[in-house]
Amino acid sequence: MVEASFLKLPHKNSAEGDESGLLVDYEALRAQSGDLSRHYRSNAPFPHIVIDDFLPSRTIDRLIEDYPYDQSLPVWNDATHRHKDTGEFIQKDKRNIRDLLRMPPSYRQLIWELNSHYFLDFLSKLSGIKNLLPDPNLRGAGIHQIGTGGFLKVHADFTLQRDFALSRRINLLLYLNRDWPEEYGGHLELWDREIKGPPKRVLPIANRCVIFSTTADSFHGHPKPLTCPEGVYRKSIALYFYTNGRPDDKTPPVISTDWRDTPF
Repeated sequence: MVEASFLKLPHKNSAEGDESGLLVDYEALRAQSGDLSRHYRSNAPFPHIVIDDFLPSRTIDRLIEDYPYDQSLPVWNDATHRHKDTGEFIQKDKRNIRDLLRMPPSYRQLIWELNSHYFLDFLSKLSGIKNLLPDPNLRGAGIHQIGTGGFLKVHADFTLQRDFALSRRINLLLYLNRDWPEEYGGHLELWDREIKGPPKRVLPIANRCVIFSTTADSFHGHPKPLTCPEGVYRKSIALYFYTNGRPDDKTPPVISTDWRDTPF
């Protein structure tokens, strides 16, 4: 296994962010966009970046405090799935919230800010992908969590958003897990197109953000069952970004996910 390298995002003046009311530090993103872009585009096994301290500390504190821990809330959806042909679990003990209007206010605001043209401009500079669009339906996105024993099999995501026939181009994952030791597992694994490995691994600790290009062979997942205690969850926010077609990319349009077995 290979631990993925990461960059830290410096936040100069937290007090200024408090006065603005914004949760995202756009100034820090703009200031670091050149270095982040070079790192992103040269990374293997496919273009990606891991950014620590992605949000100002006050923002991540608020998100963790506001997290909907009550598992009896009706907003939680069961996202455990089996493969339609084999019947095996492909994602297990997973739940999500994708209804934006039923999320805590801090999550609504953060998702609005990450879907704004300010952040879309940053993503374009980072990836080189122009004319990015957000998904108002949050198909497959939103607040995600997985409990003990759960996993997400390695896969490449659908490349065509069926609601609007848009091409999926970028995944963003933001982790919300404080006090998450290595032994809990849940590492995000990034695999090469042949699934030979070894994969790059990312421990899902709080305020760590992973951004990567979505193609037919951007294989990723966390296939090993979590070993965290009961009542502890691997928590994250997932957002996906799109373009109207793929003029600069020959990835075929598919609406299904490509699930794979791994050698380890």
